[in-house]
Amino acid sequence: MSKAHKKLEKNINLMSIWIVVAVSIAGLVELLPLIAQDRIIEPAEGIEPYPALQLAGRDIYVREGCYVCHSQQVRPFRSETERYGPYSVAGESVYDRPFQWGSKRTGPDLHRVGGRYSDDWHRIHLIDPRDVVPESNMPGYPWLMEATVDGEDIANRMRWLQKVGDPYTDEQIASAAADVEGKTEMDALIAYLQDLGTTRTGR
Repeated sequence: MSKAHKKLEKNINLMSIWIVVAVSIAGLVELLPLIAQDRIIEPAEGIEPYPALQLAGRDIYVREGCYVCHSQQVRPFRSETERYGPYSVAGESVYDRPFQWGSKRTGPDLHRVGGRYSDDWHRIHLIDPRDVVPESNMPGYPWLMEATVDGEDIANRMRWLQKVGDPYTDEQIASAAADVEGKTEMDALIAYLQDLGTTRTGR
């Protein structure tokens, strides 16, 4: 073992600096080529920002931690595309902040779940998953039936997303509260799930 290596291992401050340097270089090597590719930062054909109700549903999806057990990334392998549908492309996720790709699949991938089940199926499944999937270990979310969507909060969210580049119009923002009026969080989450993958798969 060289003297320099021994010195590095015994000096925690020096080791920390080199770790930061190594991680920074590795991060740049991975990220810079992606930033330079338009197909990574441009929306795929037909992809638009979420309407108010679906945006509320996406926020609920994140808040309830659904991403912990469900990925939203169909990988380009035959076993994946046969089960879930066309593989995911980066342009489908340009309006997701944060993206929901994930890697954990306690439950199935949801990137192409839109339109596969009825609204009623989703409602029953979200209230008590074992009513439709007896072997499921997913928790129920019955309180979503009682909570209503906050229209002003969604309008504010759309305003901030507009500032960071999402092409929401002022009219869409102005009508957001009315668009979600009287809707429950369950309605919003189902609207979000029913939209997943439908543009790219043509449903």
